[in-house]
Amino acid sequence: MLSKVGGLLTLATVFACREANETDARDVRHVIDSLNTKLVAWYAAGQADSAAQIFAQDVWALPPNSEPLVGRDSLRSFQKNVFSTGKWQFTMHTDDVVAADSLAMERGHYTLEVTAGPQARYPSFADQGNYVQLWRKDSDGHWRTVWEAKVSTVPLPMPPSPPTTSPTKTPPTPGAPKA
Repeated sequence: MLSKVGGLLTLATVFACREANETDARDVRHVIDSLNTKLVAWYAAGQADSAAQIFAQDVWALPPNSEPLVGRDSLRSFQKNVFSTGKWQFTMHTDDVVAADSLAMERGHYTLEVTAGPQARYPSFADQGNYVQLWRKDSDGHWRTVWEAKVSTVPLPMPPSPPTTSPTKTPPTPGAPKA
């Protein structure tokens, strides 16, 4: 019995002395807020290469009304394309961060105003909505977005109504009895 108690005390001492692997959500939120501030500035300046560095190599970005963008190179290519066709003014506000170890989940809301340039295949538009981002602290010590999903709260425009046609009367067949 004494050896069991001694073993438990030794085990408790080992676990008590090991380095805690806790993550302070306030510290992580400060890092996320700083990175979001940079991201907003890079979007406004059309700097896709800089903006892409905030995202992990294996990122899954889920923009509203679009197919997923898988991988940093895919996201960078998408950003370069949209930045070249207009001016993107983006704001982000973090509402909450939950963190544990090397992962953090951010929930927030955004606004977006896009001024279409001459080569754009779309009109200028505004959007707003909510987002969630899963962040991961990579082996190099940098926090990067692994998953990102933006959910627009702006309703999609209604499709145009189909043209209405008036019923046509068919002319009577010659020689047919009249009803």
